[in-house]
Amino acid sequence: VNPKVVYFFSRAQPMATDPSAKLVSPSTDKNYDTEAQTTTKPAFQWKGAKPKPLAITIAVGVIFCLIPCPETVNPKAWRLLAIFLSTIVGIITGPLPLGAVALLGLGACTLTKTLTFAQAFSAMSNEIPWLIALAFFFAKGFIATGLGNRIAYQFVYMFGSTSLGLTYSLVFSEAILAPAIPSVAARAGGIFKPLVEALSEACGSRSDDGTGKKLGAYLSVTCFQTSTISSAMFLTAMAANPLSAKLALTATGTEITWGLWALAASVPGLASLIIVPLFIYIVYPPEVTSSPEAPIAAKKKLEAMGPMTMDEKIMIIALLLTVGLWVTGSMIGVGSVAAALVGLALLLVCGVIQWQDCLAEKVAWDTLTWFGALIAMASYLNDFGLIKWFAGKVTLLVGDLQWQVALVVLILVYYYSHYFFASGAAHIGAMYSAFLAVAMSLGAPPVATALLLGFLSNLMGGLTHYGIGSAPPYWGLNYNTMSEWWKMGAAVSVVNLLIWCVLGGFWWKTLGLL
Repeated sequence: VNPKVVYFFSRAQPMATDPSAKLVSPSTDKNYDTEAQTTTKPAFQWKGAKPKPLAITIAVGVIFCLIPCPETVNPKAWRLLAIFLSTIVGIITGPLPLGAVALLGLGACTLTKTLTFAQAFSAMSNEIPWLIALAFFFAKGFIATGLGNRIAYQFVYMFGSTSLGLTYSLVFSEAILAPAIPSVAARAGGIFKPLVEALSEACGSRSDDGTGKKLGAYLSVTCFQTSTISSAMFLTAMAANPLSAKLALTATGTEITWGLWALAASVPGLASLIIVPLFIYIVYPPEVTSSPEAPIAAKKKLEAMGPMTMDEKIMIIALLLTVGLWVTGSMIGVGSVAAALVGLALLLVCGVIQWQDCLAEKVAWDTLTWFGALIAMASYLNDFGLIKWFAGKVTLLVGDLQWQVALVVLILVYYYSHYFFASGAAHIGAMYSAFLAVAMSLGAPPVATALLLGFLSNLMGGLTHYGIGSAPPYWGLNYNTMSEWWKMGAAVSVVNLLIWCVLGGFWWKTLGLL
C-alpha cells in the first residue's frame, strides 16, 4: 500500500462535520516526511552476542592457536585446549548465555575436526548431567508446593527469638533443602533472600533508612556465607558438583557417589555451619541481639499457609524415597539417576508437577547443555594426554616439596584464584583436573584430594559478590558495603580452610581416605 495514500486518509477530516475544512495533502504537509520515516523505518537494534565479550572470547582461542604446540603434546590436544580456554573465557565474560557459549565450543570442536560428533556430544549420555537436570525438576516441585517456605518458617518459629537463633534457623533450614534444590541461586533468590528481607524489616532493620546494621547486614552476609557451605555438603546441592565428581572419576578411577560425598563432608560441613555464623556474629555483630518479632511473623505465615497440603505430603515422600535410594543405592544396585527418576515419576503420576513444568525449567536444560560440553572437552583433554603433560610441568616446580606442603600450596592457589572467576563451573572446568593431577603425581591421596577440591570449589564462592549463584540475591539486598562484603569473604575463607583441611583431614583419616 502506498504510504502517501494511507497518510492522506489518516489526515482527512469529515466534510459533513465541517464543510469548510481543507484536505491536507502529503506533498504540502511539512510533518509528513518525519512521521512517515518514523513509522516505516524503525532504528536497527543489535540483538545478538555482546560484541566486546565475543571479541575477547574469540581472540583468546585464536591467539592460543598461534602459539606453537610443544613437541611432546598431541596437536589435537593443543587445539582442543585453545577451544576449551576460549569457551571458559566466554563463560566468564558472557557474550551469550552459558549454554549457548558451550554449544558454540562444541561446534568449534567438530568444525575443526578436533573431536568427532560422537566425541563432542558423548557426555550427553553420561549420568551426571542428567542427575543434576532431574534435581532441578525436583526443586520445581519443592518451591511450587510451598514446602520449602513451610520448613523455613517452622525453623524460624521454633528457634528465631534471638538474632543468633534466627540465623541458625535460616542456616540449617537452607542446609536441609540443599540436597533437593541443586541451584544455590534458586535457594537464595527463591526462598531465603525474601525471608531475610522480611524478617529483617520485621525487626526494624531496612537497607534504605540507616537501620541496616540492626540485623539485615549480619543476616544477609551470614546466610550468603553458609549457602556456600551447604552447597559443599551434598553432591546435588550445587549444579557444578557433579562436574567435579565426573572429573575425579576420570582422574582417579573411583566413583564419588552421593553417599560418599555427603559422608566425607558431614563433619567439617556441620562444624562450619555452627562456627561461621558465630564467627561473623563476633567480628561483624548485629546491633539487635533479640528478635521476638521474627517468630511472630513466621507463625502468621504458617497460619496463613494452613495445614500441609496433599501435594506437600507427596513431595516429602518422594524426597525421602529418592534420598534414601541415593544413600543406599550402591548397596542395592540402584544408580543415582534411577533413584531420581523414581522420585520424579511419583511426582508426575500424582500431579504434583506437570511435564510442562519440566519443559519450562530452562535452567535444567541449559545446565544439561553446558555441563555436557565441559565434561566432554575436559575428558578428552585428559584422554589426549594434555593433563598429564601439564601435571608433569607443574610437578617440576614443586617436586622438591613433600606432598603435604605442595598440596597446601595448590589449595591456596586454587582457592584464591576464584577472585578472577564469576562461575564455579568455569573454575572447575579450567583448573580442577590439572590441580588434582599434580597433587596425585606428588603422592597425595587421590580420593581425599578429589573430594577436598570439590568442597573448596563451593566454599571459594564466598570470596566476592559475584563468585557463586547465591551472591547476587543477598548482595542485592543492599545491607552491606562492598568493602564489608569482601572483608567478610576473606575472613571467613580462613575459617573455612582451617575447618575443612584440619578437622576434615582427621575425619577423612577416620574414614580410611587418608
